[in-house]
Amino acid sequence: MRAWQNSMRCAVSSAWFRLYRDWVGASRAAKRTAGSSSIRASAVAACLLFLVFVPFSTQNAWVASANEKNPSHWVGTWASSPQLADQPPPPPLADTTLRQIVHVSLGGTKIRVRFSNAFGKTALTITSAHVAKAAGGGTIQSGTDQPLTFDKQSSVAIPSGALMYSDPLDFDLAPLSDLAITIHLKDPPDAVTTHAGSRATSYFTAGDFVSALELPSPQTVDHWYFLNGVDVERRDPSAAVAILGDSITDGKNSTTNGNGRWPDELARRLHLNKHTKNVGVLNEGIGGNRLLHDGLGPNALARLDRDVLTQTGVRWLVVFEGVNDIGTCSNACDLDSTANDIIAAYNQITLRAHSQNIRVYGGTITPFGGSFYATPEAERARQKVNGWIRTSGGFDAIIDFDAVTHDPNNPSNLSPGMDSGDHLHPADAGYKAMGDSVALKLFAK
Repeated sequence: MRAWQNSMRCAVSSAWFRLYRDWVGASRAAKRTAGSSSIRASAVAACLLFLVFVPFSTQNAWVASANEKNPSHWVGTWASSPQLADQPPPPPLADTTLRQIVHVSLGGTKIRVRFSNAFGKTALTITSAHVAKAAGGGTIQSGTDQPLTFDKQSSVAIPSGALMYSDPLDFDLAPLSDLAITIHLKDPPDAVTTHAGSRATSYFTAGDFVSALELPSPQTVDHWYFLNGVDVERRDPSAAVAILGDSITDGKNSTTNGNGRWPDELARRLHLNKHTKNVGVLNEGIGGNRLLHDGLGPNALARLDRDVLTQTGVRWLVVFEGVNDIGTCSNACDLDSTANDIIAAYNQITLRAHSQNIRVYGGTITPFGGSFYATPEAERARQKVNGWIRTSGGFDAIIDFDAVTHDPNNPSNLSPGMDSGDHLHPADAGYKAMGDSVALKLFAK
């Protein structure tokens, strides 16, 4: 920066010198009609103007250049992947206030919220929507509640299969904080869009209480409805990492409301590192998700555009899928062919992400020995896929989750201290170890 300022001063100084030189030449030509004292006075005046103008002009030029170098832009700070709410069925939502809590990664002073009606068969009408700083449970902090608008209107009708952003809102959102998003619905659409594995409690009550510090007599449910993302406006070179995963990314068996998923731990570490504190984390995990076939949510190849490539400000992608493709391969399913198909899916995902200048990191499949997925054939398929991830060079880098979670004495099983008990999903300690194992240099600029 100092070198740039010096070069600007040199450029401006040169320009002023040329002006002064030309002025002196003209003055000398007029010497017979002007006294030398007037020439000296004019020279002094020119020098004073130079001394005043140069610092002012270089400072303004620097500010303009800085703004051009880092113009304001939007980056995702939180996201969830839409699913159809079929099991369990959604709660009663007609004439209902629904308050939902999300834990963001990046902070900012301006936000916008994205709502999804991806699976609705009719329009989703939100009659009012508010945001506030969460105060714990279903309460909000006094003085922080603000209304959202949509094209300057307080309500919005989102067509079937569509999504909509709110208007930008001035809002002081701290990094790693909880944001309360409260909406009132008049009538829910036919077929409700949800994210079942929220690991966070939502609160609902009959009537319109979007601004209430605490909803009256609320009922609770551990799912999100219609929420799809939160973006923040930034001026620094911020970007986001999207994580395409299944229930292990979604935090199955982690502590509800504890923000103990492995992407949460990664977000905390990124924020504490001066080289990566401007990286947002978007958790696009869906429980039961597969690469090749639909299950609880569309297959990963089908949802890649929606959940990764069109997300705001994504520069990196972590692919951590495949265990459910292996585990659900039974009867006439051939596990060798399934392993090859998983590898082909990885290649397709990488190809499509690279076309959007997104770097792709592959996560090895964690152990599931002793679980309902465990068979010798399934373990061979897991080892085949993990061997490809480690040695093929198909990904831009690897994140070896298998290495950090397996039992050293029985590598086909999770380490006992990291196992939640079902021998497939980690416990909180296992998720923390996974998040701690990710090399932050992968996201350094």
